[in-house]
Amino acid sequence: MTRLPRIPAWLPLLLLPLGATSSALAAAEPAAAPAPAAKSGITRIDPTFWWVGMKNPALQLLVYGPGIGQSTASIEGAYPGVTVTGQQKLENPNYLLVDLRIEPTARVGRLPLVFRGGPKQLKYQYELRARTTPGDNSKVQGINSADFIYFLMPDRFANGNPKNDVVKGTRAPRVARDSMYARHGGDLQGIEQHFDYLKELGATAIWCTPVTENDMPKASYHGYALTDYYAVDARYGSNEDYVRFVQRAHQQGLKVIHDVVLNHMGSYNYLYRDQPAKNWFHQWPQFTRSNFRDAAFNDPYASQYDRRQFGEGWFDTTMPDPDQANPQVATYLIQNFLWWVEYTGLDGYRIDTYSYSDRGFLMKWGEAILAEYPRLGMFGETWVQGTAQQAYFARNIMPAVDGFKSNLPGVTDFQLQYAINDALTKDAGWTEGISRLYYTLQADWLYEDPLRNVVFLDNHDVSRFLSVVGEDYQKYQMGIAWLLTTRGIPQLYYGTEILMKNFSNPDGKVREDFPGGFPGDRQNAFTKAGRTVQQNAAFDYVSRLAQYRKAHPVLQTGKLMQFIPQDGVYTYFRYDEQGNTVLVMMNAAKEARKVDGTRFAERTNGYASGVNVVTGAAVADLRSFDIPAQTAWVLELKR
Repeated sequence: MTRLPRIPAWLPLLLLPLGATSSALAAAEPAAAPAPAAKSGITRIDPTFWWVGMKNPALQLLVYGPGIGQSTASIEGAYPGVTVTGQQKLENPNYLLVDLRIEPTARVGRLPLVFRGGPKQLKYQYELRARTTPGDNSKVQGINSADFIYFLMPDRFANGNPKNDVVKGTRAPRVARDSMYARHGGDLQGIEQHFDYLKELGATAIWCTPVTENDMPKASYHGYALTDYYAVDARYGSNEDYVRFVQRAHQQGLKVIHDVVLNHMGSYNYLYRDQPAKNWFHQWPQFTRSNFRDAAFNDPYASQYDRRQFGEGWFDTTMPDPDQANPQVATYLIQNFLWWVEYTGLDGYRIDTYSYSDRGFLMKWGEAILAEYPRLGMFGETWVQGTAQQAYFARNIMPAVDGFKSNLPGVTDFQLQYAINDALTKDAGWTEGISRLYYTLQADWLYEDPLRNVVFLDNHDVSRFLSVVGEDYQKYQMGIAWLLTTRGIPQLYYGTEILMKNFSNPDGKVREDFPGGFPGDRQNAFTKAGRTVQQNAAFDYVSRLAQYRKAHPVLQTGKLMQFIPQDGVYTYFRYDEQGNTVLVMMNAAKEARKVDGTRFAERTNGYASGVNVVTGAAVADLRSFDIPAQTAWVLELKR
């Protein structure tokens, strides 16, 4: 997510000290104004509508409006199959929780709710819809190791509809492409206009940073400080536009991953501006930021202070921290993320800042989502240190710790991202350099299924891969070859395929516009003619490997066997029971290496030769290899 960088030495210089006064907080970011009061009536009900036939028949409505908490809700007349099972008044009289039970026999239509006992009698027609996901295999397809994810920031990718660049009434009502933290104008339509580009590259799934409303006055473009759980940001399009976006992506053979935030919200969210109750948020006497130390959650020696500060401290001054241990908050969040799946038919969730949320809530959330949508792909951001710590937040073989046993299918594999960076920037040692890849994968025994982890070279929070490897094109190719042949679900950050570069300090430099996505751009890198010779070479390299991977399941679900690196050369195989075998050899050394191929006999016996899947060059002898310096080979073995 958009976050303060984790753990670097300069971090304390950016953070307000713990216990900063409210005046210091105000200096960092203007305090949110109170929510404007409506004249009368019901301002909104969340969820905005619901469906008949959900596996869980219980539904909790959060009704919001002036003085609505004084009312008692009931169904006007007869509506067979739906009953009011209870209601709860909250600390804030502008809220009322209404519990419903919706039987499978209930009819689709408008549920007539009436609210009596308040300032005046109110009526509301609550919509119950027919479900569309059951029986439709084009919806909620899931995300798995057969996919290749293209990760992008909608605001920075392409502007397909300049008319929605500026939306009247928003708190950042301007477009300023020369400012790294302002809106630039990208939108859903812009992404859709480049579906063919993504397919040519070989991508099978699109992951966008959050598309939900982020109506914040500063840095609203990233989406991680949402201000309305039930609305697409109008600068990207409407809710209906997003439904069409998912449908059209599916029609083009592309899946859609929805980026969600459980841990925090934006301070201009109505739920924070007019809080239902104090216990809906983690409250501190003075502003207290998370210590960002996830290890406190399962450290057997951790202090309660450190543990509480990690999980209950705010992520930033403008990102209030909901108390997910509150059952009302938990229900609100669970229902919201069920709502988005049923409403759009999306295929997967990427969960931002997964490790920061209440652990009991995480188990309930995951159970509820997967019980309703067992095919839904889910992976969480786990920007942590150590493979055991990362595995702790995924389905794993470890015992529960303090009652927490993760049910999350997969995670963003930061440990392998650290490893590939070390492999290509540090000299080989016993555990250093290229050896780190070996040892990181060796710890895969901790996971229930490491194939569900998302593997990546870079993203919107870290320095771009090309810059990390010193803009060395050979190392870049090595990284791409590894990404598309190792185990797991590969993810490519937008622009990596055309050699976009920069470092993450400040983070806006790694979130620059894709060239050609905006009116007036001098270069259009979406086309071959618009790319430089080197950019075309990079694009073709990614595309060839991605298309090969797409056509060869051995690189998707095949087993992996790795050999201990020697002399800076790391060799591994992907193979299956049908006899398909791919050899990957990475020479990270600065010199060419002669490799004794007889060492790999258990995987090469029965094969006579190999073919480089990128260049088509033949390798006639599998008993000995002469691999150039800083080179990766991907060889399909032939009998």
